[in-house]
Amino acid sequence: MVTLSELTAHLPPQLDEAALFPLIERLKAESKRVLVVIDDDPTGTQTVSDVELLTAWDEELLTKTLEREQRLFYLLTNSRSLPEHEAAEMNETIARQLLAASRRTGKEFVVASRSDSTLRGHYPAEIFALERGMGREIGGRGEVGREVRTYDGHLVVPAFFEGGRYTIGDTHYVATPTASSDTLRPAHETPYAQDSAFGYSTAYLPDWIEEKSKGYWRAEQVVSLDLKLIREGGPEAVAERLRAVTGGLPIVVNAAGYGDLAVVVAGVLQAEASGKSFAYRTAASFVRLRGAVATRPLLQPGEIVGETPSTNGGLVIVGSYVPASTAQLEALLALPSVEGIELPVERVIKSEEGAHEISAALARRVDELIQSGVTPVVFTSRSLVTGADSADFLALGRRVSRALIEVVQSVQQRPRFIVAKGGITSHDVARHGLGAERAHVLGQILPGIPVWRLERGPHARFAGVPYIVFPGNVGNPETLREVVQALSVYKKE
Repeated sequence: MVTLSELTAHLPPQLDEAALFPLIERLKAESKRVLVVIDDDPTGTQTVSDVELLTAWDEELLTKTLEREQRLFYLLTNSRSLPEHEAAEMNETIARQLLAASRRTGKEFVVASRSDSTLRGHYPAEIFALERGMGREIGGRGEVGREVRTYDGHLVVPAFFEGGRYTIGDTHYVATPTASSDTLRPAHETPYAQDSAFGYSTAYLPDWIEEKSKGYWRAEQVVSLDLKLIREGGPEAVAERLRAVTGGLPIVVNAAGYGDLAVVVAGVLQAEASGKSFAYRTAASFVRLRGAVATRPLLQPGEIVGETPSTNGGLVIVGSYVPASTAQLEALLALPSVEGIELPVERVIKSEEGAHEISAALARRVDELIQSGVTPVVFTSRSLVTGADSADFLALGRRVSRALIEVVQSVQQRPRFIVAKGGITSHDVARHGLGAERAHVLGQILPGIPVWRLERGPHARFAGVPYIVFPGNVGNPETLREVVQALSVYKKE
């Protein structure tokens, strides 16, 4: 392990984000392009506020949204839970729909493919799919008679500072034991690298790109925006480096703080203004700056549950099984105001009929607890069940998710708040368990933990109940407990 202080000791200090933000705002306004964030799970909203998101859409709705929005909006695909070919098909369809909506409205857009800050997800398949859908092909290889416009490159930006993720020397690091720790571990030495569907062997991003692209790009082809260039040269040096990129090459963005990303975003906007074209494969921190979203203070409990909150209990759903989530769950269950309800994963997987019965029984207990003022915590059993391969593993995950959804669909009592722990879990609970098709991102209750207000709709349940999207890989062992306790005990004095 190394420390953040050691890795950056030889570098000049990063530039000031606040000083660069007016430039970013001006360049963003001059570009007149809406940022569309295609998010493979809902945790990508963990840095923004006062932003709209869609969990369902078609060309007509995208046309209306593109016409209305000036800065950015999110499309939540949950594609990280899908096999690669289905994720690619979804992204290609979205790109075609966006292109059609752009032609109908005359509004231009740019796409950010938002994914995991610990390097999990369908890369580079989703980048290829987006380019196919918009009539672009990596390296200019297009179908006969089809418009071909090649992206000059795509930025790879996994840095996410609220979660303690940094890219330095083209290597991606994860802070340990907590997000605020100075001690860093290369990402391939963390449990995230052992993911059954998205595992990898190296955190050195040029080699990671070669590994993930199965040799489509070699490590030596990858372009680097290094911290020395970013900090000494500023936006102009970044723009100059980007103007030289052609052929759809990957571009690794190094960043150890928001000052570094602010320089990169300003440079990207300048390069794009001169005619360059880029796609973005990025974690959440880059999105806030590229969308010119200003920082805002953390939300207070009264802003979330309201000044006269319900006396009912809340509802917590925990699907994430990574070690950090298990530690947080154990701390939460020690609260006297909560009661744990375990969903037995192995029984759910063995029998579909049995899964229905289990979900119905759990929902009845959830209703009893909510009505009595206790917060039920529905969690999947902690033993990890693996499949024969990555596709099988994802399929098993979807079966477990369906069982959780059935629990939520059967709940009748309106909870004081809802916390969904885990990216895939939080998407499925909102979209399928609660029927939400739109939501408004209010801000964050703690760094990296977004709060939504679910909008009313034809199939929506519990619209207006605060919905906290709690990523599986964010926070220390006490963070989940702190969030639930703050929302449970708040009352206006």
